[in-house]
Amino acid sequence: MSPSKPAPIWLLALLTLSGTMAIHIFVPALPQVAAAFGTTASAAQMTLSAYIVGLALAQIVYGPIADHIGRRPVLIAGMAIYALAGAAAFAAPSIQVLIVARFFEALGGGSGLVLGRAMVRDGAGPEDAARKLSLMNLIVMAGPGISPLVGAGLAAATGWRSIFLLLCLLGLVNLALVWRRLPRVPQAEGRSLRVVMANYVALLGSPGFLGYAIGGGFATTALYAYVGAAPFIFINQLHRPSGEVAVYLAFNILGAWLGSLTVSRLAGRIRMRRLLVAGNLLSCLGAGLFLLAVLTGWLSVPLTVATMLVFSYGAGIASPMALSEALNLNPAATGSASGLYGCVQMVIGAICAALSGIGGNPALAAALVMTAAGIIAQLSFWISQRYAADPA
Repeated sequence: MSPSKPAPIWLLALLTLSGTMAIHIFVPALPQVAAAFGTTASAAQMTLSAYIVGLALAQIVYGPIADHIGRRPVLIAGMAIYALAGAAAFAAPSIQVLIVARFFEALGGGSGLVLGRAMVRDGAGPEDAARKLSLMNLIVMAGPGISPLVGAGLAAATGWRSIFLLLCLLGLVNLALVWRRLPRVPQAEGRSLRVVMANYVALLGSPGFLGYAIGGGFATTALYAYVGAAPFIFINQLHRPSGEVAVYLAFNILGAWLGSLTVSRLAGRIRMRRLLVAGNLLSCLGAGLFLLAVLTGWLSVPLTVATMLVFSYGAGIASPMALSEALNLNPAATGSASGLYGCVQMVIGAICAALSGIGGNPALAAALVMTAAGIIAQLSFWISQRYAADPA
């Protein structure tokens, strides 16, 4: 590949997907893990917690490191760690070793999650970056829908350890692809440590960046409040069988996918910041109608699915727009910005999911959290656009 050509979108999407795929693919195997090691369900769930903690830490660390020494060496090291940790998890003799292996697996996978997004911005203009991010999202969003099915199939056919063999092989494939197909571009070849740290501190003190990061976090991960509450809403409150829950949740993936598809079509035709605000307003509308249905006693399966489809469609529009705007504020610090943005997203998502579990009415808790998140996101976007220097 010519050094002047950007990295292919499919490769960046694969690197990004690898970081999150390891969460979803392992969930169906948790009961098998608990039985295999003779441990409790909570101990088995620590393998997920360790991964999430490792992923959050990785996103803070990898950004400035990659801005300093370049994208390729960081991705090569990260994918090597990802593959080695997958092999260690495959051979883990105890639950404690598995938990540690999962932590390091997240540290490796986090490199792809941070730098896959950052490299979309390297060498691309704002509108082109937004379009590419939306296209990448279309690919990446298939992961949460397909990964649990793959994990369940592997666990049933060949045992839970085979999941980590697959992840190890994925890491090796990524390593080979990064080595052979990832081009060297001037924007990604590294900068002095002094400049990198100055940019990092500037991002932390930038109302524009913080507005997009906080707004993007609330706009896109507030849906976790609904996802966590959905089984209780449909089974306990709407009295539907448990087997239907996954079908209803699939509409959220469809909505977000359609939102990203909309961005890929409209980027360059409509002002980016106007599209961002409009997308989040749709999410606010969906959350507000869901809250109204809960408060008036009109809650039903069709109304719940429809309002959440509107919410996720708006989130699918706002997500690539907010990320693109955050990365555009300082093109010299895209790695650091991507990492900080991702970490803020994970923290906000965890908070929203936790808040949805408060009280005895899951539907009301989820509706309140999502409505409040939509309002906070809108305020954050308005603040960030006020402080951002170059209108888009």
